[in-house]
Parts: sequence; structure tokens; C-alpha cells
Amino acid sequence: MSEVVISTSSFDVENNPGIDLLRAAGLQIATNPFGRKLTEDEISKLLTDSVVGLLAGVEPLTAQVISKAKNLRVISRCGVGLDNVDQAAARERDIFVVSTPDAPVDAVVEMTMGLMLATLRQIPEADRQVRENGWPRLKGRLLKVRTVGILGLGRIGSKVAGICSAFGARVIAYDPMVKKTLPDVECMDLQKLLSQSDIVSLHIPYNHETHHLIDKESLAAMKPGAVLINTARGSLVEEAELVKALRSGHLWGAGLDVFETEPYSGELCDLPQVVLTPHLASSAVESRREMELEAARNLYLGLCEAGIVCNGDQP
Repeated sequence: MSEVVISTSSFDVENNPGIDLLRAAGLQIATNPFGRKLTEDEISKLLTDSVVGLLAGVEPLTAQVISKAKNLRVISRCGVGLDNVDQAAARERDIFVVSTPDAPVDAVVEMTMGLMLATLRQIPEADRQVRENGWPRLKGRLLKVRTVGILGLGRIGSKVAGICSAFGARVIAYDPMVKKTLPDVECMDLQKLLSQSDIVSLHIPYNHETHHLIDKESLAAMKPGAVLINTARGSLVEEAELVKALRSGHLWGAGLDVFETEPYSGELCDLPQVVLTPHLASSAVESRREMELEAARNLYLGLCEAGIVCNGDQP
């Protein structure tokens, strides 16, 4: 019997019309047995010859993994980025790859603003000290009087730009792919943006060209006392150099939801001026629900297109 694998760490399989249609078409549904991000070896073992569809998380879907999935026809990513999927290998095998770019937008935008404000006002450090019977008189910084540099004016970056403008901040941006700018947002080259920004917020896709975009040189180019916010991908930032910039005081703080290696347990954990969250930006109840509905619908429709199931009722 043909099978669909759901490799995300959690997924509501009982209240999803797309999953219901897959079951009605005679497909078995297998879920992630570990409840966490899968390794390359673990996902490879799950993609047996009976698997025709994958509802994917952030596990590494490398060329080697894809080559072993003999009958895989559709990869439906529950999330925005596709940097964990070797898309060239998928194209060679005629495997349809799709993501859910719209559903997580508001959740990621809100998390970005949460990290930005929490870092500026030192909210986690204040909370920690109060719980330890302290009463700290920490002096934070206002977003209103800062210049916010947005790297990437896509769905998420453009919304973050609008909210920062509403706070009264000056907003500048770098995005070579954007032809039409937003009102009150000045676009400029990366080096100029880094030198002028009090806050740099990352909203660009990860690929070989953007690997360690924020490296030693970029960090040195940032304005002294600046703050770095990253809710995009961990590998955009050279973490060892970020630690050095924070320890030296060149950067005032950082708010990070993503890391090069996850789960993360490195030196950033020792720095009180850094706010860390465990890749939770899209994990709002409402957003997660929309992602799961969209991902299951995409998987079903992809399998219909591939002739694996009959395209009758659509979810």
C-alpha cells in the first residue's frame, strides 16, 4: 500500500481535510516517531519504497536522501523556506516541491517584533533578575528613535518595515530583487545599510550566496551599539564572529530564533544581552493550523497531478 510520511515534529492528523482525502484515497499516513527534527539518516529510513508523498519539516532532504526515495512524487514543505531540500535533485527525479509561504507570515512578523522589543528593553534579563529576588533598574532603548535596517522586503520583511515605521522608527532596506520600494522606506546597498542601522533584521532566503552574509566583515561594518535580529535562517550569520562582536561590546545585543545547528547550546547562551528562542517564529496556534491545512492540501493536489490519487473533492 502507498504511504505518505509526515516528518514535521508535530502535526494534527485528525482535523485536516487534506489528510482525510489522502486516507480516503487509500494512502497510509506515517508520522515522525521522534517528535523532533529528523537527521539525514532518520528521514532516509522513513522514505521507504512505499512512500509517494512527504509532508516535510526542516530535516535535510539531501540528494542522497532523495535518490533513495524510489517512488517519492511530491514534497510538500510545512513552512516557508526550501533551503533544506536539494531542489536540483528533486527536479532530476521529477519530484514536485512546494511550500506554504503565506501561512506563517504574521506569526514570524510578530516574533520579529517581539525579539526586537525584548532585546531593546532587556525584558528577559529583567525577568530573570526579578525571579532571583532582584529589582534591576535596567535602561533599555526606544525603537521610536532608531534606524531599522531590513534585509529582504518580501512578505515578512515588508510587514516588519511597516510596523517599525508605525513605531516612528526610520526604516531603510536592502533587497536587490525588489524593484518597487515601500513608502517611507529608503533602499540602499548592504554596506551603507549596515553602517547606518541601529537594528538589522534579517528576512532573506538562505542559499549558497547568502551563507554567512553576516560575517566578520559585515559585523565590523555595523554601527557600534547596534542590535541584530534573525528570524530567517541561522546560517545567514557566522555565529562565532557574532559572539565576538557581542563580547567586545561592538554590538549591544541580538535577538535570535534560528541557529546554524539546532537545537542550539553554544556560547550565545552565556550572553545576557542576547534573547534566544528555539525556532518558534511560525509556531503560533493559528499560523500553525493554516500551515498544516495548506501543506496537506498542496500534498494532495500534487499527488492528484502525479496521478497517484484521483482528483475528486478538493480540501
